[in-house]
Amino acid sequence: MENPSSCSDSCALKGGADVDRTGLKERIKQGLLLLDGAMGTELIARGARAATCADYLNVTSPGIVRDVHRSYFEAGSDAVITNTFGANSCALKRHGLADKAAQINTAGAEIARQAAGDHKYVLGDIGPSGEFLTPLGNLKPEDLKAAFAEQAAGLAAGRVDGFIIETMAALDELTAAVEAVKSVRDDLPLFASMAFESGRDDFRTMMGVSVPQAVSHIAALGVDALGFNCGSASLDEYVTLAEKVAAAVKDTDPDMLVLAEPNAGKPELLDDRPVYKVAPADFADAAEKIRALGFNIVGGCCGTGPEHIRALVKKLASAG
Repeated sequence: MENPSSCSDSCALKGGADVDRTGLKERIKQGLLLLDGAMGTELIARGARAATCADYLNVTSPGIVRDVHRSYFEAGSDAVITNTFGANSCALKRHGLADKAAQINTAGAEIARQAAGDHKYVLGDIGPSGEFLTPLGNLKPEDLKAAFAEQAAGLAAGRVDGFIIETMAALDELTAAVEAVKSVRDDLPLFASMAFESGRDDFRTMMGVSVPQAVSHIAALGVDALGFNCGSASLDEYVTLAEKVAAAVKDTDPDMLVLAEPNAGKPELLDDRPVYKVAPADFADAAEKIRALGFNIVGGCCGTGPEHIRALVKKLASAG
């Protein structure tokens, strides 16, 4: 087993507060922060089995995780998101790994830190639990908050520059995650993002949360940036969603920073698996339109890879 903390680079263990460079809280105010793209498909392309717990690869195969991060930095990303989307104990329990949550998160942060070196940034990723809070489900709010706090502590131990809570569908779960992170580290920037689906009349999350509801609720939680990621929209629909988010932010808190991580369009089913066929140039066109709406933090979600980020960098450069 490869040691996730080992790295031949001289800068391997540098990062976070120990590095003499602009902190992320200041950096996000200075201009566009370009994030990375999808993690899962890139891991599979490097030999990871689709049925395994992707988060546990931070412990068992850190080299391929590090390689994914480096590929995004080489493509032009300013920051990468740790391979810890499902690394809260509630989600890890389904893999029999709940007791390894702290280890998985710290390893994931350390791997990303190694890839980031002295001048790039690392966001600790926190995704949903996959369970419903009471009374819809059996998960108690205090247990969920404890799980997210444990995850945040592990990420902080690995020296992330900030946190991103993403792909949330329910406001109560998102709130629990925000409160948990703030209870661990309230000095690091915190981004919060929800996943919206396009319906006949509007965009809503799986739990029925509208764009204005999401924006007003999240803004009141005191995060540093809010926005959207994932979903099943087409590229044109993502641009429309971005317009609605931008309008809601303008009505709620014009100073709030806004983020977007659209998928590579709407997936097609091939052998019962979602396949994303959007070309990098088409993704870049849509992402540039979103950025032009005033979005400060932009990246990609499902179906996007380093080639999509590279195309976006080229598009932004040509747009001036």
